[in-house]
Amino acid sequence: MSQQQLQQLSQQLQEIEEQIEGLQTNVEAVQQEKTNVDEAIEAIETLETGSTVQMPLGGGAYLRTTIENIDEVIVELGADYAAEFEEDDAVDALENKKERLDEQIDELNEEIAELETESSELEQQAQQLQQQAMQQQMQQMGQGQGPDE
Repeated sequence: MSQQQLQQLSQQLQEIEEQIEGLQTNVEAVQQEKTNVDEAIEAIETLETGSTVQMPLGGGAYLRTTIENIDEVIVELGADYAAEFEEDDAVDALENKKERLDEQIDELNEEIAELETESSELEQQAQQLQQQAMQQQMQQMGQGQGPDE
């Protein structure tokens, strides 16, 4: 019975580890998005009307273009929606997006911490089961040996 319990614990630990890895991947993706937002804020704050920039076309292709009016910034809002903002409002919208991303990162990290706690508890259970199994084996070996005389 304890061997079966150990296998179940091992499987649960593996599943938790996979969940943790998935959440860590999500954290990295959200952090990358946050970095992109930071770069956009910096660009809005430093570029001027008439600046030349490289605009991505997709597929690794870029086009040099001149900014016609930096006061008109289109910001993605989510769910395939975007809106045009004046420069300061665009920065505010992006700062709000960063705050939401920070909250998302915090939530993901909390989930990771909970899973790590659960994993530690399962590892302790597995160790206890292994110790009990070893003690039983030792007792059986001790009972099987006796005076032969």
